[in-house]
Amino acid sequence: MSEVKGENSPALVSRRRLIKLGVMAAVPALIPGTAMAAFRVIPKRVRSLSFYNLHTGESLKRTYFANGRYIKGALEEINFILRDWRQNEVKPIDPALLDLLAGIHGRLETNQPFAIVSGYRTPKTNAMLHIQSEGVSVHSLHLDGKAIDICVQGRSLKNVRRAAMSMFGGGVGYYPRTGFVHVDTGRLRYW
Repeated sequence: MSEVKGENSPALVSRRRLIKLGVMAAVPALIPGTAMAAFRVIPKRVRSLSFYNLHTGESLKRTYFANGRYIKGALEEINFILRDWRQNEVKPIDPALLDLLAGIHGRLETNQPFAIVSGYRTPKTNAMLHIQSEGVSVHSLHLDGKAIDICVQGRSLKNVRRAAMSMFGGGVGYYPRTGFVHVDTGRLRYW
């Protein structure tokens, strides 16, 4: 006569545990690249960023995340330094982009600020840049505060690109002729 194993049977428990472990291992593969950036940064860790705006000469170094939450005043200051300087318009920057930058900065192992080539862009600025350069998208994520063009003193553009790609947080564009790397929180893609 075969024995029917109950719910607490060792064989049944180990099968359930095996299935649970398999599901837990598969979850990261199902998460989109944008969300994966959050896994690259320790959730509760204090996060700080420093910027130098190449067009305005402004500098900023701020802790923007502490005690498990984003700091409103710091985010407002970051939004300002990443504003469209041509139109002097500010838009909220995607916090996921800031977290992605914090991760990139950590991988670069530098204390140098991100030099900002372009942060937020108004539709007017983006349209003007699109006419001037085929590399500027009509529907750029800069319009949504989800993209930034950067370089870092003392780090080659290749290293900045490599660090950005290693984060799997969105798009990474490499522009060696014009001297910057584009990073965004859109879908995962490289060019």
